[in-house]
Amino acid sequence: MATTEQMHLIIAPEVRIEQTRRRLAKLRAEGLVDRITLPQAGRTRVWFATGYGVRVAAEWPELRGRRPPRLVSDPVAARLRVSHTLTVTETGLQFLLDARRRGEVCRPLDFLPEVHHPIGGGEAVIPDALLYYQRGSRDSDGGSMLRAFLEVDRATMGPERLASKLRAYARLHQYAPAPVGPRRTAETVQEVQEEWRQHYPLFPLLLFVLGGTGPAGIDSRIRALHSAADVGPAVALFLREVTVLAAPMTDLLRHGPAAAVWHPVRDPRRRVSWMHVLAP
Repeated sequence: MATTEQMHLIIAPEVRIEQTRRRLAKLRAEGLVDRITLPQAGRTRVWFATGYGVRVAAEWPELRGRRPPRLVSDPVAARLRVSHTLTVTETGLQFLLDARRRGEVCRPLDFLPEVHHPIGGGEAVIPDALLYYQRGSRDSDGGSMLRAFLEVDRATMGPERLASKLRAYARLHQYAPAPVGPRRTAETVQEVQEEWRQHYPLFPLLLFVLGGTGPAGIDSRIRALHSAADVGPAVALFLREVTVLAAPMTDLLRHGPAAAVWHPVRDPRRRVSWMHVLAP
């Protein structure tokens, strides 16, 4: 979901916003998107894809093979999810705008919401978003590619529940699907790789964006993430091998995601830029 202003900044900031409004109205008339109007002052319009729109978009080459996110099927369902989803959209927009300012590459389809990652037993890890970001000039081929899972927390759950997400990501980091078929041998079991390696050359960074509370609440959440390493060896190993960072949403909006606003979960006293951290 996105507000009209967010959509305008994402797809066509160089033209007048009235043109974006006309484009959205045309998509709505074609049954590809729908909207709700928020009751706050200004009566902000929020847009979301219909089931038909999702099926059409799923045929784009850039999205083939992607499992669609949980569908917001009607205005009632949209209203139930609007606060969190708009915050996720705003987070992605900050990375997109930052890349434009820096002359680097992060396009609208480089920010994918709710990408499904199975971890066995019918369970899955579903980040709020998966981010692709290419360092270096958009006209060059030599920039490094950064990938990150984003988790946006608006203080709607306790710090312990937030920290429990690290256990899920530790499971994803280790999960290797068992080989199927009648010819399972010790050799085939050893050849099976972790499931995430089918999609990424390196496990993506894990970025927590924290909002909905004041500095004390942010600090308690970062401390809870830091203390999660004591829960068990799987999480401790995960934190040694994967970079996990947390940043207040207010700092992200004020300074931009490339600034040194991120606290490494293993060393929360430090502040770093998410794109300059090469190892946990």
